[in-house]
Amino acid sequence: MKRILYVALGFALLQSCNNHHSETAKAKGLGNKDFEQYKNRFVEDLWKMYPGWAGGVGYHKYDSLLPIPNDAERQHELKFAQSVNDSLNQFNFDSLDANNKTDYKLIANFTEGVRFSINEFKSYEWDPSGYNIGEALFNVIDYKKMPVEDKLRNLSKKLAAVPAYYEAAKKNIKKPTKEHTELAITQNKGSVYFFEKVFPDSLKTSKLSESEVAEFNRNSDAAKKAVLDYVSWLQKDVLAKLDSTNSSSFRIGKALYAKKFKLDIDSRYAASEMYKIAVDRKAFLHNEMNTITNQLWSKYFKGQAAPADTLEKIRMMIDKISTQHCKREDFMQTVEKQLPELTAFINTHHLLDLDSTKPLKIRKTPDYAAGVAGAGINWPGVYDKDATTYYNVTPLTNYTAEKAESYLREYNNYVLQILNIHEAIPGHYTQHIYANRQPSIIKNILGNGAMEEGWACYVERMMIEQGYNASPEMQLFYDKWNLREACNFLLDYNIHCNNWTEKQVMDLIVKEAFQQSAEAKEKWNRATLTQV
Repeated sequence: MKRILYVALGFALLQSCNNHHSETAKAKGLGNKDFEQYKNRFVEDLWKMYPGWAGGVGYHKYDSLLPIPNDAERQHELKFAQSVNDSLNQFNFDSLDANNKTDYKLIANFTEGVRFSINEFKSYEWDPSGYNIGEALFNVIDYKKMPVEDKLRNLSKKLAAVPAYYEAAKKNIKKPTKEHTELAITQNKGSVYFFEKVFPDSLKTSKLSESEVAEFNRNSDAAKKAVLDYVSWLQKDVLAKLDSTNSSSFRIGKALYAKKFKLDIDSRYAASEMYKIAVDRKAFLHNEMNTITNQLWSKYFKGQAAPADTLEKIRMMIDKISTQHCKREDFMQTVEKQLPELTAFINTHHLLDLDSTKPLKIRKTPDYAAGVAGAGINWPGVYDKDATTYYNVTPLTNYTAEKAESYLREYNNYVLQILNIHEAIPGHYTQHIYANRQPSIIKNILGNGAMEEGWACYVERMMIEQGYNASPEMQLFYDKWNLREACNFLLDYNIHCNNWTEKQVMDLIVKEAFQQSAEAKEKWNRATLTQV
């Protein structure tokens, strides 16, 4: 559960026209010591409010709970957000040290995000994929520090609430988007794996009593039925009957986009200003890629005249070198092989202290989480720092030969290395090891997503500048990757704010960002399912 961050501070109880009020507040102790104690209370209340989020960061006290996503629960969330704001207003912000001021603002940002999500964004009405128990089940069963019997007891209670959970989901959904409905069907089908494989295997290894096993199986059977009923309902009663009168566009529009950008990114730039920056960056990278292409031309196109059109010339060079890629059947193994190579380079060049005690496991993206991104990191939370970080990679098993070749050309021998830098070492995997050392749990759990992505993008450049696989080819494909990052924002903004069509997106991604058609299609798909 990624909560939106936005600096929206209300200091009505703190502001005063004289210094006496401030001094009185300080005398009452409404400063650092009290705030430290308050943060502990806030975090405990937060986990009770959001037990699924708690399990995701390794806090398993509330694993048996599954909140029912109905209007009463949303009102409960709003009251919680208001009570947090009321508590914040008791503190003298000016008397807090720098770390606590940041934590104060992060908590205030969180409450603003709760209100925006419920009162304005309202994805619970149009995004059926928001209802998915897969990750919540995984976080319980994957916890290594709890006996399997206790995990199954918690799961049994959680599973007992699943039928009511999906009934509430059906009542919430008003005008869903076609795209999110299709995603919900695919991902919820993926959750059935737990009922058919994971739970039976766990029961076999447990020492639960016969009555406990019987109760678990009753709850599990009812939960599985609820998941399948939800899928069937989405297929027959929702997707099959969607038309322009009873569906929403996946495009959120300029007004919501501007506000969500401000909340999600928490930047000094407005979305429209960032758009101009991205356009300028695209032009800069085109110029640099043209220079490198000229440098490489005779190596790859000896005796052939270069076309006058700059973009066509760069595209020819990209296409030529992109044929250097691994075999389809070796894709996952190639990713695995590159990670120790990255580690060795970092250690040899003394770039960063890596913690080899924190396990990193490459796995096929779970079906319940598939359909949005080709690769990503699933990291352990601050309460379970030594747990495994999963590097989710989508294998090419179900791809057609044509789509697989297109994908492999996109993630060729150069780009695949940059992807692994970004997602794993020293990117998101490494960053989250350090984040879990952060003394402030507030900064850890309410971290800013743009800063997390910023780190991953920064280390891409750092590795290239430090000479990793130094060559004009690597620089060319780093520029291509960086161009992709700029164009990701351009297409996202244009789709949601300027009603760009799929063809316009394909033209940008293929013709100006030099990406393969399969990757361009994935970018379109992702932008229809996510925003900002």
